[in-house]
Amino acid sequence: MNRDLLAVDGGQTGIKLRWFEQGQSKEVVLPGVQTDKAVLPQLAVAIETAREQSRKNFDTIAIGTTGLTRTEHDASSLLSQLRTSAGDYVLLAHDSVTSYLGALAEGPGAVVAAGTGVVTLAVGAHAVARIDGWGNIMGDAGSAYWIGQQVLIAVMRACDGRGPATILTEPVRAMWPDLEEAYISLQSSTDRIAVVASFARFASTLAAEDEVAANICRAAGRELAHSVVTGLARVREAGGHSPERVAVLGGVFAGELISEEFGAQLQRLNPKIRIQEPAGSGLDGAERLAALDARHPLQSMISKTASLSTT
Repeated sequence: MNRDLLAVDGGQTGIKLRWFEQGQSKEVVLPGVQTDKAVLPQLAVAIETAREQSRKNFDTIAIGTTGLTRTEHDASSLLSQLRTSAGDYVLLAHDSVTSYLGALAEGPGAVVAAGTGVVTLAVGAHAVARIDGWGNIMGDAGSAYWIGQQVLIAVMRACDGRGPATILTEPVRAMWPDLEEAYISLQSSTDRIAVVASFARFASTLAAEDEVAANICRAAGRELAHSVVTGLARVREAGGHSPERVAVLGGVFAGELISEEFGAQLQRLNPKIRIQEPAGSGLDGAERLAALDARHPLQSMISKTASLSTT
């Protein structure tokens, strides 16, 4: 492993950075990536913070981040935004790539990372398939945001009399005593994504005693399993052996019923699939970017600066 490496894992809840000092790893966590704003300037600030704290100019900066658009998927553009760029080799990828490498290293399979948002990446012998990760407006099915949104919908349906009563109303009312004014407060909130996602934990903790909460958790598990099976089918169609390894990351899977339904649905859809413990985190995956085999299918999803990209 290159010890002059800065590994960056840019998530919505925090930007994690790791480097090495005298053979020991050093990690810091900075405020998360705001996906409604340009991502590269936020990463540049985080990298400069790591430089200041470490007092070193890293040879290699390997980054996996959420919110990476096609336009911003440009390592050279990020390098140009750093105050000092001489000698830097920058590798930039969507965090689905680094989540995958952290969990399953270079082998075939699928990884689903479900936190505030969710993305699934399937990797075969010759192809890669990304499933979802399309944000809270157009996707992220089964994510904490999606679950929290279902909680709020269920509570307001119960409030109207359009849906069954649910004890999920209690934590929602604790935040907004006047439920009929809740949507006004939420729409004007600057951190509404985090607020909505925060209600996901109540669906998990109350699932054993509330059927509405249980149904939301089961639906989340099925959505996540559907994404995995779809991704594996796509890479299988591209040729090679059918990947059957699956690893999961993210706080959503801490929910017992969600995790159970996810596993059960995978077995219903493809009995050969086996779930295994992830080998590491997205930050570990960022470290592995620099050492990834040049022929690996994931290389197509990594942007690199030109100066050292052939070394």
